[in-house]
Formats: sequence, structure tokens, C-alpha cells
Amino acid sequence: MPQPTAAPQNQPIETDVPARLDRLPWSSWHWLIITALGTSWLLDGLQVTLAGSLAGILENKAGLGLTDPQVTAGATTYLAGAVSGAILFGYLTDRLGRKRLFLVTLATYSVATLLSALSWNFASFAIFRFITGLGIGGEYAAINSAVDELIPGRVRGTVDLIINGTFWLGAVGGSLASLYLLSNHGIPPNVGWRVAFAIGAVLGGGVLLLRLRVPESPRWLMLRGREEEADKVVKGIEDRVSRQKGELPKPEGEKLKIIARDHTPWSDIFRNMLVDNRQRSFLAIALMVGQSFFFNAIFFSYGLIVKKFFHVPDNDLPLHLLPFAIASFLGPLILGPLFDRIGRKPMITATYAIAGLALAAVIYPFASGMLTDKSLNICFSCIFFVASAAASASYLTVSEIFPLEIRAFAIAIFYALGTLLGGVGAPLLFGFLINTASKSYVGIGYALGSVLMLAAAVCEFFIGIEAAGQSLESISKPLQSS
Repeated sequence: MPQPTAAPQNQPIETDVPARLDRLPWSSWHWLIITALGTSWLLDGLQVTLAGSLAGILENKAGLGLTDPQVTAGATTYLAGAVSGAILFGYLTDRLGRKRLFLVTLATYSVATLLSALSWNFASFAIFRFITGLGIGGEYAAINSAVDELIPGRVRGTVDLIINGTFWLGAVGGSLASLYLLSNHGIPPNVGWRVAFAIGAVLGGGVLLLRLRVPESPRWLMLRGREEEADKVVKGIEDRVSRQKGELPKPEGEKLKIIARDHTPWSDIFRNMLVDNRQRSFLAIALMVGQSFFFNAIFFSYGLIVKKFFHVPDNDLPLHLLPFAIASFLGPLILGPLFDRIGRKPMITATYAIAGLALAAVIYPFASGMLTDKSLNICFSCIFFVASAAASASYLTVSEIFPLEIRAFAIAIFYALGTLLGGVGAPLLFGFLINTASKSYVGIGYALGSVLMLAAAVCEFFIGIEAAGQSLESISKPLQSS
């Protein structure tokens, strides 16, 4: 097969690819992109919920006989893998292309999830969870960059929040699957938890086939000087959309002038993050750390909390995760359009602040024993309705405010920093807090989550970037623009 032709290195080119993509009306082709790429978050939600819902059986001798700290340590190894995968695959996504990497990362996830179902002790479980995390971490960078570069700017906020919110559809599926498989419906519990993990592998394989229909990002192709290939991809998209929507509007604005290069030097990458855009980098870290601690601390530990403090049976744990998983999906679905209509800054500030204040309001009633398991579930359902929109917006922010050349790597770096500083230790911390059998100590952990969310809200209020309705290239010019 002949190799695609590319412009000579360091030569200027003019392209209208971004304008042609942004002016497209919504169509069935865009639904294909959402379905094929958005499922990465669904699979992540499935994994996280399975681990939380199966906490009881994993501690049981019929499972793996794990202790409370080992269950939460399994969550930590998953997050550590996600951090490693994000950095590795994030860099490769910018270097080698979006499509190649979102196929590799999904394949990694699917194989490792199947291996998790075959775990025989804590060590094997932790290793396979780490590898599963590698695939999911790579998905974050490859998928968010690809989606943003293919979706029109006027609806980018809505689409991004809904796609990121599908994490919670996976959480709902994980809860229902766990509930069925742990209820002795013909499958003994010692086998049911293995089947639950195997479901994720099967779904991953199905999605992999669907992704073969998704093209490479034309924006990435133009950046590498592959103008003819980028034009062919966009022309194919335009033909498909015009057959459904009729004559397309003309692209607006002038052509983008860039200098084609086969890669971006490390010096350019870190100069942009640490010098030219250091204020944006600080904002990204604040948003990522706040949401990472909030979700990893609360969600990973919730099954253990209702079991320890409210004596909920193992088989009923999925029922306690199901309500606020549903609420967490409805949050981005309902609030998402407001991030395009009202704007990024006011909505991100509000959602982070409301989530932080609401969590703070729960601490005393929880610690003093005023809440039952049902009332605690209602409280967290309401909190997560807002907080899930805030968390989704953090990924939207990072994918918008950095240049095209380093978009995937920026997502990876700030996801990794957020998870390392706010997420990896959160499940372990809560594992030990829960192990004290003291609600007051757990309340201290909730207080920390509240403070981090409020701090992120303050940062967004003062230094947030308003990106609603704008093209990616106007929010942050490519490093190679001429």
C-alpha cells in the first residue's frame, strides 16, 4: 500500500480543515463517533463499579479472601495503572495518531479485564487490575483528544460532558450485573464475580470492532503535513452529512496557517505547559485533583462504608451504588447543555462549589449517626448529580485549553497529576479510615474532599478560560502556527 504523502518538514501549509469540521450540522455520523469513542468511559465505570460492588465477595473466602486494605489497594493499583497508561499512551497519541492508539488502548483493556476474571490471589488480582488501568488511562488521552477534534465547537461542551458522563452508565450496568450475579441465579458467588469481570472483556471486544469505522483525526493529519489524507477524510464526512442534511454551509473565517512537523520536541511541550501556559496548567491541576480525590475516595469506598457502618449484606451492595450512579449520569446529561449556553466559567465554578458545600453539609449528620443507609444514599445521589458534571468538565477544560500538538499529552499529564496527587492514595486512605470503625474519622476524609472541590471552584472563578462556542484553534493557537 502506498504511504500517504506529507508536506516537507518545517514547511508552511494553509488548511481549512478545522473550519469545515466546525460548521457541520449534527448528523448520524456524529452519533457514530459518540457511540464508538464514548464507550471508553462506560467501560471505566463498569470496572470501577464492579470492584466496589464486589468488595464484599472479594473479601469472602468464596472470592479471594481479601482484607479491607487489600480491596482498596486493588483500586489503587488500578489507578496507578491508569496514570502510567495515560502518560505512555498520551505521548504516543500525539506522536503516532489518535486512531492507532484508541485501538491499542481498548485491546489492552479487554485482555487485562479477562485476566482479572482469572485472578487466583491478591497479587495476581492487583497485577491484572494495574494492566487494566493501563488501557483505561490511555483511553482518556486518545478518546478526549479525538472527540474534541471531530465534534463541532458549538456543541463541544454538551457532547464532552455526556460522553464523560457515560462512565455512570457503566456504573449502572456494573451494579445491575453484580446484583444479578451475586444473587445465586444459577451461578454460585465464587464464579459470579469472575463472570462479572469477563463481561467487561466481551464488551470491550465488541466496541473494538465498532471503532474500526472511526477515521483518524483530520486535525492531527494536517498537523503532520498529510493534507491530502486530511482532505479525503473530511470530504468523506461532508459527503455523508450532506446526504442526510442537504447542502452544507460554507466554512467561516480564514484558513489556518501551520508549519508541518513529524513530531513536537519535548522542549516545546514543557515550555508551553510550564512557561507560556503555566496559569492554565495550574487551573488544570486544581480541577483534576479536586474531582479525582472526590470520586476515587467516595465511590471506591462506598460499598465498604455501607457494609461496615450500616451492616448491609454483600449481595445488597450493588443496590446502594445504583441510585447515585443513575443520578451521576443524569447530571452531565441535564446540565451539559448549560456549559455551552451559559458558559464554561460560571458552570464549572458553580458545580464544583455546590458539590464541595453539599459534601461538607453531610459530614456532621453522617458522623453523629443521624443518617441511615438510605438517607446517606439520597444525599450522595444529590451530590453526585452536580459533582459528576463538574468532574466531566475538568476533562473538557484540559482538552480545550492546550494546543493541538500536545492535546493528548496534556490530558494525560494533568489526569496523571490529578490522580497521583488526589486519587491514588484516596482509596487507601479511606480503607484505613473505614478500618478504624469510626464515622468521625471517615468524616475527616469527606472534609478533605470538600476543601479540594471548593479550592478548584475558586481557581476556576479567577483564572478559568471561557471556551464555549469557540474553535479549538482560537482557544489555543497551534504551536506550529505561522
